Amino acid sequence: MAEAARIKGTDRAAILLMTLGEQTAASVLKHMDVEEVQKLGVAMAGLSDVPRERVTEVLGQLLVAVQGKTPIGIGTNDYLRRVMTDSLGERRAGAVLGRIMKGRESTGIDALKWMEPRAVAEIVGKEHPQIVATILAHLPSRQAAEVLTELDDSMQADIAMRMARLDEVPETALQELDGIVERQAKEATAVKTAKLGGVKATAEMINLMGQKQAAMIEAIQAEDAELGELIKDALFVFDNLLDIDDRGMQAILREVQADTLATALKGADDEIKEKVFKNMSKRAAEILRDDIASKGPVRLSEVEQAQKEILAVVLRLSEEGTVMLTAGGDEFV
Repeated sequence: MAEAARIKGTDRAAILLMTLGEQTAASVLKHMDVEEVQKLGVAMAGLSDVPRERVTEVLGQLLVAVQGKTPIGIGTNDYLRRVMTDSLGERRAGAVLGRIMKGRESTGIDALKWMEPRAVAEIVGKEHPQIVATILAHLPSRQAAEVLTELDDSMQADIAMRMARLDEVPETALQELDGIVERQAKEATAVKTAKLGGVKATAEMINLMGQKQAAMIEAIQAEDAELGELIKDALFVFDNLLDIDDRGMQAILREVQADTLATALKGADDEIKEKVFKNMSKRAAEILRDDIASKGPVRLSEVEQAQKEILAVVLRLSEEGTVMLTAGGDEFV
């Protein structure tokens, strides 16, 4: 735990919250004051490629802390496993928890059950097809199928046939396979990093913070204006117009210039176009369709600028309470 101890408390908290996912992190931040939220928000937005070992160390410290707060340590491992599984998915959670829970970690082939298919393929891909077939036979069917598709096309049929012909594998052979897998896994993951945080993930989390959203953005902008603006731009994207109710959409359309709307829709999905059309009169929708068609090729930069102008209108109307935005099933204004 020495490395984790050297990480600032704020950074440790940021790594933990980003690991838990947007909804859980947002729920935690709602119980903090503005100053705490500001510091954590800046730290979370600054996260990028965090070494797997550092994530493991931070989560390990959490486990120790939780066990210290729980009467006689009852249920802490199960609780942490459930939280990690909900946020990381079964395979990634198991790989992390396996290293945290000393004496209980999965090893060898069993550890592969918790990994992403591409990572498993990287570990076993250079082995003899018979070894690969034996390993896949010990994985859940869905995972084995995903791993197989990640392997070289020329190997896939051979591996599948060898797997079909398998009957029983001696225990000693399995022990040897465990050793092979462990050695390969160490070589394959020695310099891997875990992708955490960044502007997009932070924006997704802030989208779920309800009434604290505005205060969070203001606090981050006060600390780092450029970073705050990047997060604000990422809070609501053009595709999110689909989540706005018809009344809100009509309010937006009354505020947007026809030419801006036509340019923005030039690069939009048909579903968004139909959302707009159905909230206009039949005549207005026909005119808009003609305007879009008559524009011909439009630079992507022009489309993005038009969409950004519309999003500025959406966010302004949201702040005024005219439009209700939704994210992750929760409403916020």
